[in-house]
Amino acid sequence: MYVSILYESFFGNTEKIAQAMAEPFGSAVLLKKIDNVSFDELTEVELLVVGSPTRGFRPCEKTKAFLKSIPENGLNGVKVAAFDTRIMLETIKSKPLRFMVKTGGYAAKHIAKTLQKKGGKLVAPPEGFMVTGEEGPLADEELERARNWAVQIIQQG
Repeated sequence: MYVSILYESFFGNTEKIAQAMAEPFGSAVLLKKIDNVSFDELTEVELLVVGSPTRGFRPCEKTKAFLKSIPENGLNGVKVAAFDTRIMLETIKSKPLRFMVKTGGYAAKHIAKTLQKKGGKLVAPPEGFMVTGEEGPLADEELERARNWAVQIIQQG
């Protein structure tokens, strides 16, 4: 199976998650920052995994631009999955801000919805991986959880 894991990362947390996800796929994976790839390079992809930090309840700008560049029905026959990194609610001291984050949503849901609109077949529910503060670090066990999530995706394939 030809797999592409594309990600955007500001502080390295999303990149670490993407790298951990790539491990179970072995040499069958293309792991790239999302701004270093164009959709035309993915013509042979069978599974596309896209990840982004959550910013303002949405994916980051480069991720949104990549998703927008995918032609309508460009992912027909392609399995897809989406993930994000997000701040742990417990670390947000302000109750109003915590409420806004909790109800505003996260990037993975929006990524998954766009991938599906472009024709992709979602093979796993959108997943979020926790950081302990705006710049991280990742919460304990998140790298292992990312590897396990990738294994679940492989088993779905």
